[in-house]
Amino acid sequence: MRVRPGYAASVIEAGGTPLLLPPIPRAAPHYARLCDAFILTGGDDPIMENFGVPTHAAATRVAPERQSFELALLEELGARYQAKPVLGVCLGMQYMALAAGGALDQHLPESTPTHADHYGDAVHAIELEEVTSALSEGQVCSHHRQAVSDAGRMRVLARSSDGLIEAIDDPTRPFFLGVQWHPERTEDERNGKALFRELVTRARDGD
Repeated sequence: MRVRPGYAASVIEAGGTPLLLPPIPRAAPHYARLCDAFILTGGDDPIMENFGVPTHAAATRVAPERQSFELALLEELGARYQAKPVLGVCLGMQYMALAAGGALDQHLPESTPTHADHYGDAVHAIELEEVTSALSEGQVCSHHRQAVSDAGRMRVLARSSDGLIEAIDDPTRPFFLGVQWHPERTEDERNGKALFRELVTRARDGD
């Protein structure tokens, strides 16, 4: 397991102090209490047996301990710390949706003719379905072969032109936002570094 340095660099640039959390599920309550905000980063593909369906044969399974940890952290935050800001990126957004009763399209090459527009740090446009101060219509940078097909209890905020869900949130919480793209690699400031600044600002406002 590893985390690309772009996440930490983006938090520092936004004025925050990044902490990398070892994925120990039983530590989730301690981390939830300790930290002011959270980023669920990108990574490999979810293990879908935890959600009642088989994992696709083409999936690259995420480390089981990471999945157990991040789901435990989401549960703890939802139960006791709903005011703490959370940003889910790519895999992180997928976990948000799955934890909220949603579902995934596990292999876009089978279902989406334009799947190449979403892989290899491809740049494409997003279109807003809900007006929100956190996001703007514009270009984003993507690298994924799975996508949220059902957001569950989450609200869909944006889609790409081919209909894929690009952003979700929980409108009952101050800042609980998931994006399918990679803001740490997105050149469009509004949907890139601005998301990290918003996260840090929300964390400070909650102090």
